[in-house]
Amino acid sequence: MSDQPEIVDISGLDRGDAGAIRRVAATIAAPCAEWGVFHVVGHGIAPAELARFADAMRQLFELPGAEKQALRRTRDNAWGWYDAELTKNRRDWKEVFDYGIERPPDAPQPAHSDGTNRWPGGRPELRAALLAHYHHCERISRGIVHALCAGLALAPDALDAAFGEHTSFQRLNRYLPAPDPAPPDAPLLPERGQLAVHHHTDAGAVTLLWQDEHAGLQVQRGEDLVLVEPVPGALTVNLGDMLQVWSNDRYRSPIHRVVASPHHTRFSAPFFWNPSYETISAPLPALLHGGERARFRPVSWAEFRDQRSAGDYADYGAEIQIADFRID
Repeated sequence: MSDQPEIVDISGLDRGDAGAIRRVAATIAAPCAEWGVFHVVGHGIAPAELARFADAMRQLFELPGAEKQALRRTRDNAWGWYDAELTKNRRDWKEVFDYGIERPPDAPQPAHSDGTNRWPGGRPELRAALLAHYHHCERISRGIVHALCAGLALAPDALDAAFGEHTSFQRLNRYLPAPDPAPPDAPLLPERGQLAVHHHTDAGAVTLLWQDEHAGLQVQRGEDLVLVEPVPGALTVNLGDMLQVWSNDRYRSPIHRVVASPHHTRFSAPFFWNPSYETISAPLPALLHGGERARFRPVSWAEFRDQRSAGDYADYGAEIQIADFRID
């Protein structure tokens, strides 16, 4: 058995093709139950589009420092550029740029952990390339959730209502060479050395990850941390906490982290497919049959996301986890 994630062709999934939904659901059932990660090809993003997106990402991080500081994330606006993020209350070795759906100038202020997009002036082509990737990821994520529902023997649209006004966002990461990186075989919380991103699970439903040619992502599989090798042209999918709650532990939200390198700069871009803030996530009733009990109390997505975001921005206490909602 390979220690690398399965490569899954999702052609037709975004069109709602019934055969594609059945095929993908059957293929991802085992990896989602075991460790919650797989690669996807046939996603419909042309190679030239991925190259345009990657080039825009690099251009953004290469802006002069003063221009990036003007885009800096704040406590009141969760989107923009930032270089002081925490995971597990420890500083990560990275800089990020977050953005989401465009809002008209007269729209109400975003609630909870959302933000308002901040773009560098005079660079419309950069903004267009980044937003195009965001919309591709929206389309792909909806299809993947349909296959995940089918894999639970539910109607593919069983969770559609939870994403009516989704709160998804795109993140760009740049990892510069680290002077003192933690070794790849270090424990989850290394005694010495720097991690690019400390270990965590993703809060939402599904994460779609674009990554360059340098491997850095480690995903926990059993007792091991597996270094996930990038697959050219593919996106890497991992499940989030809300899917584990909805599935009543049938699906896994994997612990993962990113190791730092002393030699090269690495780029990656996770898209976080998140439900509407009104969503209350709980084990789906259709799965509770034959005496099976719910393993989680209901989770308010708005509160969960807000507390997780506060812990990322600064040291505002321990990060919230779905373990806090587990019924013993």
